[in-house]
Amino acid sequence: MGTLRLRALATSRVSRAMRVLRAAGAIGAGICLAISAGTDPQAQTFAGPRDPGPRAVSVDAGRVYENLTTQQNAIFATAKEAFEEIGSVQGKIPNTGVGLGPRFNSVSCSSCHAQPAVGGSSPSAKAYPNIGPNPQIAAANLQGATNRIPYFIRPDGPVREARFKNVVRNGVVTDTPDGGVHALFTVAGRTDATNVVGGTGVAQTCRLAQPDFDTMRRLDNIEFRIPTPVFGAGLIEAITDKAILDNMNAQSADKRALGISGKPNRNGNDGTITKFGWKAQNVSLTMFAGEAYNVEQGVTNELFTQERADPGETLPVECLFNGAPEDTTNLDNPNESPHGDLVLFSMFMRFLAPPTASTTLPGGAPSIQRGAALFRDTVKCALCHTPSMAVGWSSFSRSLGPTQANLYSDLLVHDMGQRLADGVSQGAASGSEFRTAPLWGLGQRLFFLHDGRSSDLNEVIMLHGGRDSEARATVDNYVRLPDADKQHLLNFLRSL
Repeated sequence: MGTLRLRALATSRVSRAMRVLRAAGAIGAGICLAISAGTDPQAQTFAGPRDPGPRAVSVDAGRVYENLTTQQNAIFATAKEAFEEIGSVQGKIPNTGVGLGPRFNSVSCSSCHAQPAVGGSSPSAKAYPNIGPNPQIAAANLQGATNRIPYFIRPDGPVREARFKNVVRNGVVTDTPDGGVHALFTVAGRTDATNVVGGTGVAQTCRLAQPDFDTMRRLDNIEFRIPTPVFGAGLIEAITDKAILDNMNAQSADKRALGISGKPNRNGNDGTITKFGWKAQNVSLTMFAGEAYNVEQGVTNELFTQERADPGETLPVECLFNGAPEDTTNLDNPNESPHGDLVLFSMFMRFLAPPTASTTLPGGAPSIQRGAALFRDTVKCALCHTPSMAVGWSSFSRSLGPTQANLYSDLLVHDMGQRLADGVSQGAASGSEFRTAPLWGLGQRLFFLHDGRSSDLNEVIMLHGGRDSEARATVDNYVRLPDADKQHLLNFLRSL
């Protein structure tokens, strides 16, 4: 497809998607909202140093790489529009894509990944008061859908998915692990969710009940996940297994002294190191995108070809509307991009540049520099949050330019103890193990930890310090700092 055709397609698709999103009340300048989900009673806080909060002076993330070719920029524009496109059940509603449901969490990728720009996480009404309500609330009842809003989805955020820790039978939590995503909403009641079944000519309506989240709360059997930002993801994808293992084995004496171990999660097919997701469960951006498309929006694709039911459920035939997969390579229409959404999502993430750190805000350059030294040399956070890793050669990284990814992560999974455990195992990661979260872009994030329980960096640091957490000793180092140095460290984190 020529560059001009790609550009025209991207421009038209973006404008259509934005009109639909605005009409649905699901997107404006930012889309998703965030608020603290409560505090851990074991967590300590400090009266002196304070989290400076998100930088709101300028948006320092969401940019495309400056050195892309004309063709790459055109592909990125088309991919970004696909990332923002609203989905409908059969694709017959104007300006929508095909394949939503039968179960889903939201109606577009950008309705979850938006702060501080498309590709990020959830913004907060406190910092961005002109942003509309949580898009999951709008998505729940679009086109006449009859969904109830679950107790953990609030107008001021955050966007969430829900997982059940164990299988429940007859109202009793069993020892059988569940761990799967139980989608918040169904297409029941939507005007585009009727189906002619069995050659009868009679339209049948898809009727699916939402999961019983209230019961799962009473049984203490529910956990949440929030979106992970995808800025700079192409560079992370290009970090080699050797670089990860070499970094894991570096500074081994310091790590042993502080009780830090960490391990890679691995792909069950070829044994390579997996890097994406809260537990580093996905091996590539294509896998990450394909799983999310199927789990979050219910769209079958060339990696996940079957309609997704809740764990243990068989979908009724009247809820199966389209041939599978619903997202495919386009071999028929020369006026459309040949790439399916799965490929476009991957390209969007690969061409998103990393966030740009501030050298002046908050606290000024001297405070940021002091905080960086404390982070690295005194508190020893950098033993897990590795400031920089070399980018290996790949067909994408070669054209991106950077040879280092300043991600502040070792891409390993670490045992964070029961205070942060979610009871969900994925690959080699147990219920209390999580990938070291990359910190680039932290300065403009408003929502932290896998479940979004806190918006305050002081609290987040302390929640890392449980008795059985690998980070306990480093948190102890932080606690021993004078208040002034704690403030420098917090200022440094908000500069990222």
